[in-house]
Amino acid sequence: KESICQICNCFFRGSFSFVILELHFLFLVFPCRAVVGHREPLPDDSKDNITIFTRILDRLLDGYDNRLRPGLGGKHFVNCCLANYFFKLSSHQEYTIDVFFRQSWRDERLKFDGPMQVLPLNNLLASKIWTPDTFFHNGKKSVAHNMTTPNKLLRLVDNGTLLYTMRLTIHAECPMHLEDFPMDAHACPLKFGSYAYTNNEVIYLWTQGDERSVAVAEDGSRLNQYDLLGHVIGKETISSSTGEYVVMTTYFHLKRKIGYFVIQTYLPCIMTVILSQVSFWLNRESVPARTVFGVTTVLTMTTLSISARNSLPKVAYATAMDWFMAVCYAFVFSALIEFATVNYFTKRSWAWDGKKEGMEIRVKSATLSKKANNTFNIVGTTYAINVAKDQGLTTISKSAGASAKHPYMPDPYIEAKKSYNRVSKVDKISRIIFPILFFIFNLGYWATYVNRKPAIMKANNLN
Repeated sequence: KESICQICNCFFRGSFSFVILELHFLFLVFPCRAVVGHREPLPDDSKDNITIFTRILDRLLDGYDNRLRPGLGGKHFVNCCLANYFFKLSSHQEYTIDVFFRQSWRDERLKFDGPMQVLPLNNLLASKIWTPDTFFHNGKKSVAHNMTTPNKLLRLVDNGTLLYTMRLTIHAECPMHLEDFPMDAHACPLKFGSYAYTNNEVIYLWTQGDERSVAVAEDGSRLNQYDLLGHVIGKETISSSTGEYVVMTTYFHLKRKIGYFVIQTYLPCIMTVILSQVSFWLNRESVPARTVFGVTTVLTMTTLSISARNSLPKVAYATAMDWFMAVCYAFVFSALIEFATVNYFTKRSWAWDGKKEGMEIRVKSATLSKKANNTFNIVGTTYAINVAKDQGLTTISKSAGASAKHPYMPDPYIEAKKSYNRVSKVDKISRIIFPILFFIFNLGYWATYVNRKPAIMKANNLN
């Protein structure tokens, strides 16, 4: 085992001797061709080495049966390592990861003696020897890169240890719990193991421990909507009707960035609620203006709710954003109901004042009634006619003892008109209650969700 670890470390440190084949290309515009340049003749030692390793490979593959695993009849160990340099998480509960997948194992049938300790081999040789039948349990689709040639690496050590590396793009499932969306965190698993060999035949191990067996490139973890908090590796055993199998697991812990949703959803909702409360400061007789405020803000909240849901998977439960938008919708709708209530009681007040006015205000025309003693009543006041000596001149004088039967009353219509312009008590209360309640709701909402650590992060002690 110590020799295996030393060899594996040798692989990952990159201390190899390579036979470099230099190709000189001359690119022409029309037509485009590749011309191999002149090469110096190989030294005699290089010719001898090529001849030696050709004979070694021919001898190793002579009688080699790639249908049988190494160490048949006992347990065989396969060391694994992942190097991730690209990670993308979609909103459909799946993610895409681009990895260098490395496996190493020992095949006693491939031991050799030669001038080199490590022999780099062509990827075509991988089809002629036994390789682990590794597959990804939660993978929906996996692609092996073949441009310009299959992206595979195969190296053979003189003690029979092989290193097999390939570049893969994996589309895997990532179960999401969106109760805290958009302040949610997720643990996206990557699970792989042997498809046919049970844990009594092939056992998978992490090559360099928990910390170094999975490496994440710094540039690969720059996600638009998530922060990569870390990863946790482990090993599981699953049982099926054909036996028990070893499953290697890696959980990538991600936390969603909230900035996008603050700009696109939260701020518009808050501004819509504030706009709906502006109607409390308008005159209660301004029916068109207050109606426009109420209906427009309700329609705006409906549009925001629909657009926010379109970017989410179809889940049957309410998310944190759904609760926020529901409360904002309730505030906006309550403002519209408040206006309807004020308008209803205002019209009732007008109707009641109109009845009083009809009972108390009567338009009276001035009439003259002649009395027997040459006096006339003009609008309830008694006047006497004094006849002077000059028959052509007649004067009218007011009697001293006359009294008014109907004293002067102010115009009730004017007084009622003044009462209509007064601010409603409901509006006065709403100007204070609505902003206070909305502020308390926001304070409790953000304090609850921002400071709360999801269960996934608590379980793995990730901050």
